[in-house]
Amino acid sequence: MPKLLSANALVWLILAFIWSTTRIFIKIGLGDLPPIAFSSARFILSAAILFAVIKMQRIALPKTSKEWRLVALTGVLQFSINYSCVFWSEQYITSGLAAVLQATIPVFGLAIGWMFLPDERITLQKILAILLGIAGVAVIFVDQLRIENWLAFIGCVVVVIGAYAAAQSSVLTKAKASNIHPAAFVFGQMLCGLPLIIVYSLIAEGNPLTYHWSWTALGCIVYLAVFGSVIAFWLYYWLLHRVESTKAMMISLVTPLLAVVIGAVTLGESLPAQTYLGGVMIVGSIALIVFRRRRLEPQMNTDQHG
Repeated sequence: MPKLLSANALVWLILAFIWSTTRIFIKIGLGDLPPIAFSSARFILSAAILFAVIKMQRIALPKTSKEWRLVALTGVLQFSINYSCVFWSEQYITSGLAAVLQATIPVFGLAIGWMFLPDERITLQKILAILLGIAGVAVIFVDQLRIENWLAFIGCVVVVIGAYAAAQSSVLTKAKASNIHPAAFVFGQMLCGLPLIIVYSLIAEGNPLTYHWSWTALGCIVYLAVFGSVIAFWLYYWLLHRVESTKAMMISLVTPLLAVVIGAVTLGESLPAQTYLGGVMIVGSIALIVFRRRRLEPQMNTDQHG
């Protein structure tokens, strides 16, 4: 059991780091490419890589219509809705405000998990942990928490809708996709979720041949496809089937903190003074979840030997 928990913790930390670094590459890539097209290119390359891996390793794809309906639904929620919402909204709100609103993913996950996953209960300690984590993210970006006009307000609503979609996708994946290989599941999700994004990009952003496909932008696409999508989602679905969905979704509370620190180190961005306080609050929220788990283990062991 300790070895399994250690592996889960390691994967959790790897995911937190990977998804923290993606913010930098997205920011750089958006300097040359429009947002939805940039996102589309990332996932098209990701799907191509996953297809090659599936073929080489002879990984079985979903077989039944029921499995494909699950793949399609979660793919639209995770890729068509969630990512489109985030990319679109950041045209009208600050990235900090978007990060705070995205941090509501565990809130939705806690409520939805209670409905779809009988073993995952809503507890006061979970609620306090999530609220403390969201407050920590808000403290870090307190100077960006402003809504300047109606479009900004709509952008906020859109991000929250995306957060709900991401949480719903994760819970459904944990509840019903345990028998599907993570690589096959991610590939199927992208296959089903990409068409809506591509169509929207072509309508709203025009001919992709006219975009500025710089080497910098291409490098960002490769990094986001390989690390931010293929590796990250493969690991995330692996982790999701081994820990409570709420614990997995708590990654969304840590990534804004790490993103700010990584941005300060690599891009020379200023590190707000309140980052330290917000960081302590976020770490405290994670500790509440970990402490709850460890506190329950002796009782579980006693029950097993009693």
